[in-house]
Amino acid sequence: MTELYTIGHSNHDLLDFLKILERYGIRSLVDVRSDPYSRYSPQFNKNELQRHLEAAGIEYRYSGAYIGGKPRDSSLHTSRGKPDYDALADTEEFQTELKLVVATAEKKTCALMCGEADPMACHRERLLAQVLRAWGVKVTHIMPDGSAAEPAGSIRRTSPAPV
Repeated sequence: MTELYTIGHSNHDLLDFLKILERYGIRSLVDVRSDPYSRYSPQFNKNELQRHLEAAGIEYRYSGAYIGGKPRDSSLHTSRGKPDYDALADTEEFQTELKLVVATAEKKTCALMCGEADPMACHRERLLAQVLRAWGVKVTHIMPDGSAAEPAGSIRRTSPAPV
């Protein structure tokens, strides 16, 4: 069974963050932030993070434009202006990018990264993990303290499995 990890960078020190990735054997990190920059933790700005990851032997991939939790396309928002995760999950771009991520995870240990510490408050669980589980992918969240959790939440997104 293919497995994917998720992690939120939160306000981690970059070296501590890299140690957590190393503990789980992460060889590829997929940045799923819609905007890959942090005002509060500039060590996680896209270019800086990519440089440090690659120096540590970890591949960096930016996928937030396709599978990020804050789509730019207004048709992917509810009437109240919130992201419509069901509509986003049904887009061709989302499906294609997530299939590429799964293909990476089949070859090397891979983690999806966003900024939010708590996966239950983030699209990592509320969107990505639900679609991945529907596809038969095991999803493990790396928590802020470095422990691992596998929420047994209900799967409500039923996007077709990748071909």
